[in-house]
Amino acid sequence: MPDEAATIAFGRQLAPLLVPGVVVWLDGDLGAGKTTLVRALLRGLGHGGPVKSPTYTLVEVYVVSSIYWYHFDFYRFNEPEEFDDAGLGEYFRKDAVCLVEWPGKAAGYVPAADLELFFHFVGDLPKSGRALELFGRSEAGQQCLSALKSRWPGAGD
Repeated sequence: MPDEAATIAFGRQLAPLLVPGVVVWLDGDLGAGKTTLVRALLRGLGHGGPVKSPTYTLVEVYVVSSIYWYHFDFYRFNEPEEFDDAGLGEYFRKDAVCLVEWPGKAAGYVPAADLELFFHFVGDLPKSGRALELFGRSEAGQQCLSALKSRWPGAGD
């Protein structure tokens, strides 16, 4: 994703491919587009309200087309155990899509990813460009990547 516009376009392509029960890890550089992607996903599904970063709230909840979308941000965790202390495990259900920023901060507690997206900056200068790497970590994640490749050439390469 070279810029914010590309991240938004990609999110709109990915949105309809995410099905209930899927866990998506959003990892990588600070400010590289994780929350922008979540906003694009939700907008692509028709959500018209605000989409805020859950940096301080830990989770933001959205209901779109009778599907629960949970957007987590564990950036401020000091210890992975904070995941259990906050009771966040109950959100990871078969009728929800879970979008998890900074999953490594809850390592050993947050459920495994079906799809992992890794955002990072590229180029000689900080923030001169962005790149996104995609990994299918389960059968559901692999199916999502296969469908995405037909919609977005080069996805997962």
